Amino acid sequence: MPIIGPGPDDPEYDNHDPAWRHQDTPFRAWLVEKLTAANFPHAADIAIGYAPANRYHGLDDLEMGTIALLTDTSFDEVRAAHKADIAAWMREQQLYDHPDLAVVDADLNRIAERH
Repeated sequence: MPIIGPGPDDPEYDNHDPAWRHQDTPFRAWLVEKLTAANFPHAADIAIGYAPANRYHGLDDLEMGTIALLTDTSFDEVRAAHKADIAAWMREQQLYDHPDLAVVDADLNRIAERH
């Protein structure tokens, strides 16, 4: 299928993030865990398609239902994994918007490890 508009390698393609295929997100980890438990031999490959879509475009009811079926989980469990991933993404965005928070976070982690 031909690409309409800028391709993934063009700088104008704002939605392209090469890290999508490798980004370790809470939803991707959950999905790989559940697919592995359901005996899918290529769980990580399946997660490559759904994890980025979950974070960047959201999942519709059909996709969530398909994931629930594949992972032998409920629709609500898929939704909970989705919400946890979005919450993690929001925290990441706060750090990107306020890099000084990363320093505070590192200090708090260091203090917590001492006690």
